[in-house]
Parts: sequence; structure tokens; C-alpha cells
Amino acid sequence: MTKYCLTVACPTKRGIVAAIAGYLAENGCNITDSSQFDDLQTNRFFMRVSFTAETGAALADLEKGFATIAKSFAMTAKFHDEATKMKVIIMVSRFGHCLNDLLYRWRIGALPIEIVAVISNHMDYQKVVVNHDIPFYCIKVTKENKPKAEAEQMRIVRDTGAELIVLARYMQVLSDEMCREMSGRIINIHHSFLPSFKGANPYKQAYERGVKLIGATSHYVTADLDEGPIIEQDTVRITHAQSADDYVSLGRDVESQVLARAIHAHIHRR
Repeated sequence: MTKYCLTVACPTKRGIVAAIAGYLAENGCNITDSSQFDDLQTNRFFMRVSFTAETGAALADLEKGFATIAKSFAMTAKFHDEATKMKVIIMVSRFGHCLNDLLYRWRIGALPIEIVAVISNHMDYQKVVVNHDIPFYCIKVTKENKPKAEAEQMRIVRDTGAELIVLARYMQVLSDEMCREMSGRIINIHHSFLPSFKGANPYKQAYERGVKLIGATSHYVTADLDEGPIIEQDTVRITHAQSADDYVSLGRDVESQVLARAIHAHIHRR
């Protein structure tokens, strides 16, 4: 049986769930998972439905037939084939823990994505990436060539058909133009000390202050640096017996986990 997913967003109104469930049932579909949310502040309704097309209904036909319901509720609706893997580009600099974690999860099937390229401003991970039969691009970025470098990055995005960019500790600030063009399609990971501990070595600063909780935050990238909508967060406890190096090790571990969970949520339209 073919597995599909439907995501909807619209103004809150009585009868939305009944209309969706009724339509799917009438077209030979069986709902296997459903989650919904009413945002009382914006009066907006959101829903994600996973379902099987037991009669073999085609995605295009389901989408076409749903247009009337979508129009009646002023609804933005999208159907997705769950068997289709999202095309992803990973960008990395010199910290490779997130990249290596994502490659491992991808290799064992725990992260069902299609990695179409890895882009870096350094050569450190070329061999690792190429050994996975993934195209590797080294694009140096300086203050002088930044527009040209980003134009080359976006060319790769378009040529590969990438739907998502993952900044796996990519240590360059993206331009406002790139953030706008890829709005909602760039995910970043960083330690959760911002803005308390700024600079190149936040873990050392946290150690010196006796911090007992360290963590990581994964969020969508916007033109406002590190202030995009948060997708996933987590923390790990620290004791006085641990060193500054322990902070770094534990911090990198939680960063890898949080980023992977954020990507997992995004690719499943959650």
C-alpha cells in the first residue's frame, strides 16, 4: 500500500477534521497517524495526517480532488509521498561531529534522506564524504568573495534539486538574500549558551562559571542571526568533577542528537 502524508494550515473553523477524514475515507484511504493544533493566539489551525491509499489512489488525483475542500476552508494543503526521500545538502566547516553523525544515521537508514552534496569552506572532510560516494564541494569564503561563494552554493542547490540545507557547524553567516531565498529550508545547530557565552570557546567560559547544564538548539535560519524558529532542544547535566574538555565532548554529543532530531522532524513535515 502507498503511504502518503497531508499537511494543512488554515483559519480555525468547525468541521475541518471531519471534512479531511471524510474525504480520505471516501477515496479508499486509511488514516494511520494524525496530529492537530489550534493556535489560540493567531486563530490558526494546523494538521498533519499520515494515511495509506488502500485502493491505490494516485497522489495527483487525491490532491486535485481535495482542492474544493481546501478552498472552502481557505486552506494551504500539501500531499506528500512518504516513500520519496527529501534531497538534502549538508554544509560544514572544521567541526565534524555533526557531519559524521548524520552520515552514520543516513548510512544505516535511521535518517531517511538523500544527501545530494556536502559543501565546506575547508578540505578537512573531503575524503570522508567522497568515501560515502557523495559529491563534495570546497568553496572558500572570504569577506571579498562572499557574494560569489554564495552564488556558487545556490547553483549547487538548484542543480541538485535540494529541498533542505543543513548547517552542521558551518561557521559562516549566511547573507540575508540566501536566508530569504531558502526561507524555512535551512536548519542550523548551535550550543545553547547564546547569548550568555559568546566567542570562540563558550564551553571553556561555561566551565569557568560552574555551569551545571549545557545543551544545544536547532532552529530554522533567518536573517536575524541565531533567532529563527526553534525546532528542537536538549540539555545534559554536568558535575564539578568534569573538566572543560568533558564539556566540549558532551556538548558535541548533544549537538549531534538535537540536529538529527530536528532534521527528522522536518523531513517528516512535523
